[in-house]
Amino acid sequence: MIVAVSRSYYRSFVKALFILILVHIFSLCASCAQTVGGKPQSVEDVFLPEGDGVKAETWIENLRIPWSLVFLPDGRALVSERPGAIRLIKDGKLLSKPYARLNVEHIGEGGLMGLALHPSFPNKPYVYAMHTYRKGDKSYNRVIRLKDNGGEGVFDRVILDNIPGGRLHNGGRIAFGPDGMLYITAGETFHSELAQDLHSLGGKILRVTPEGRVPGDNPIKGSPVYSYGNRNPQGLAWQPGTDRLFESEHGPSGEYGHFAHDEINVVIKGGNYGWPRVIGAPGRKPYIDPIIVWEKTTPPSGINFYRGDLLKNLKGDLFVATLRSEALLRIRFRGKSDKVARIERWFASDYSDGKYGRIRDVVEGPDGALYFLTNNTDGRGSPRAGDDKIYRIIPSR
Repeated sequence: MIVAVSRSYYRSFVKALFILILVHIFSLCASCAQTVGGKPQSVEDVFLPEGDGVKAETWIENLRIPWSLVFLPDGRALVSERPGAIRLIKDGKLLSKPYARLNVEHIGEGGLMGLALHPSFPNKPYVYAMHTYRKGDKSYNRVIRLKDNGGEGVFDRVILDNIPGGRLHNGGRIAFGPDGMLYITAGETFHSELAQDLHSLGGKILRVTPEGRVPGDNPIKGSPVYSYGNRNPQGLAWQPGTDRLFESEHGPSGEYGHFAHDEINVVIKGGNYGWPRVIGAPGRKPYIDPIIVWEKTTPPSGINFYRGDLLKNLKGDLFVATLRSEALLRIRFRGKSDKVARIERWFASDYSDGKYGRIRDVVEGPDGALYFLTNNTDGRGSPRAGDDKIYRIIPSR
């Protein structure tokens, strides 16, 4: 009996070891098959610990993992908190009563994420939100719409559902483009193969009408997929004067033995951005190279082109919120092109320790100031007193 048990245990051990060896061999083969490129930009990042002629002041504090900030035309503002509340800011003060509370699955990076206003707001008084939820034994993401009733948002309808969700890589950014369509970033939930699967909504940028229908001019008939091969897209912004769509995206965090290679892309309709087949900028067709690749970990989140007059020296520049690298990036281009002239890292003196900690989003306010959200209470950061906060960037003099 003892011998039989020992032999059975031995056979099980050999079988498990064999499976582990096969998995390791597959991983090595996958790593070999993945084409790795360098960085396309010719400039090196410059550290500006105090920014460029600006100062940051606290605007709102004591938030719970804020994710997205939108300003309403009447002076109100809304900020999403990942555990599921949309908070209302009125006359520069955070109201204690939530504007809306959503039933979300707040796990890992999942929960309540992006916010957007209908392009015809307030004539069409709708607020859009993206969140993770649980259905059976699986996680999903969806975009819903709320009707603005002044002091609260009331559920109106689901706009897009059954987007893959999970503990990691949910994407989560939503924004209306100059064409009046809603763009949605969807991560591959750490399942790399989804990014190349055109039958899946994961690892994509999606595009629908304000009512949630598929536009007739989308690249794939009947599908909301606008671009694919995106790993974990985090930010969307359109360049003034050209209406080119820029996108921020996280690079690998150990898959296939690679790290970093975080990206800024210019997104074209139907474009394949390569994940997981390529990383960096290898120039391998049919994949589209990023315009910026950071070979040191710089996980970017929300992005915004500055259009205002309050900070005149920043006009036309792209701002990028970053998480682990704890910096607000300013990217300057040559004219109205996508050619990078300069990259500045504000409020940080190295690649991992910034003055304000993890930064999730950056937006322009109606007063022309820039506003950014910290994410130091998300379990990955080091909370400061009053965190999490919204800071307001104004001229230093």
